[in-house]
Amino acid sequence: MTASLSQRVHVSLDDRSYDIVIGSGVLAQAGALIKEIIGTRPLILVSDETVAPIYRPKLEAALAAAGIAAPPAVLVPAGEESKSLESYVRAAESILALGVDRKTVILALGGGVVGDLAGFLAATLLRGIDFIQIPTSLLAQVDSSVGGKTGIDSAHGKNLIGAFHQPLLVVADTDTLITLPSRELKAGYAEVVKYGLLGDAAFFEWLDENGASVLDGDPVAQVHAIAACCKAKAEIVAADEREGGPRALLNLGHTFGHALEVESGFGALSNGQVILNHGEAVSIGMAMAFDLSVRLGFCPANDLMRMRAHLRAHGLPVSPPRDVPLEAHALIRRMQGDKKAEGGRLTFVLVNGIGQAFVARDVASSVVEIALTHALAA
Repeated sequence: MTASLSQRVHVSLDDRSYDIVIGSGVLAQAGALIKEIIGTRPLILVSDETVAPIYRPKLEAALAAAGIAAPPAVLVPAGEESKSLESYVRAAESILALGVDRKTVILALGGGVVGDLAGFLAATLLRGIDFIQIPTSLLAQVDSSVGGKTGIDSAHGKNLIGAFHQPLLVVADTDTLITLPSRELKAGYAEVVKYGLLGDAAFFEWLDENGASVLDGDPVAQVHAIAACCKAKAEIVAADEREGGPRALLNLGHTFGHALEVESGFGALSNGQVILNHGEAVSIGMAMAFDLSVRLGFCPANDLMRMRAHLRAHGLPVSPPRDVPLEAHALIRRMQGDKKAEGGRLTFVLVNGIGQAFVARDVASSVVEIALTHALAA
């Protein structure tokens, strides 16, 4: 592996600081990286039934090369349904049955669902044990594995049950993206674009030129994009670990997107396919946030058209799905129950243009309803 195919990003949080190791082939180094951090402490692997057969043998080989025995594993079904209280309880009982103690380290191998669930298990078992993230999806590598947000879903909304709990280490191997379905890769790309839209117009320019290479599997482009996102998030998290201020900017598109996810059935199927996954919901939500920003006079219409064109060109949706009936009032009720809302007042991340996001509190629901009605009719 050449230097151009690996980068290390540091998340500075005093005694909770850690590194994100990004590169092509870094899974083979996972054993040495893990041993450097935890020594001979016991591990328990948490993964899902799709990822484990593919990458568990490679991870175990890397651990063995560092003199670490293959850890026992707790596997959950693949998909958003595993971010539930029922799945959490089953996994927690399975881990406790293995004889976990406070030196045990949970090793999360998988996408965002596995990382969020495993992190919440680590945050809550024995009142908190350590964990390490090995994200295998683009969405997890650029966003959910970094920053310490862990949690599960409720019938009332997405990620409403959770905790802030930082990992000890993140190992992001871009080679794992080879086996990712095209739709999931594009879903992760939505989160990549988010970082350009919220605070880095130059990165958005780079994506205009190189986004296709990221999606086509160019390892240099992928490492650059992932590292750029992780650096941006690391800076924000270091300044605001628990989302009391600037970290809220990372929610660009998420207030709309989470409401769309819930109203679409949290991974419900239509013709055998998921109606709306998280990245697609964020893509639509970002388009809605830009549209709302234009309606409120904050953002030039040309920036809205440009970001929509970029998302479309890279296979991402900018309008809500037609497979389920969606209604503006129901979406607003969902948004009022979002964890970012305060006293039922709507809070959004809006923009003054590409790369210029800000938090707007108490946005008039009447304006939001007009924007939603227009989007649903588009």
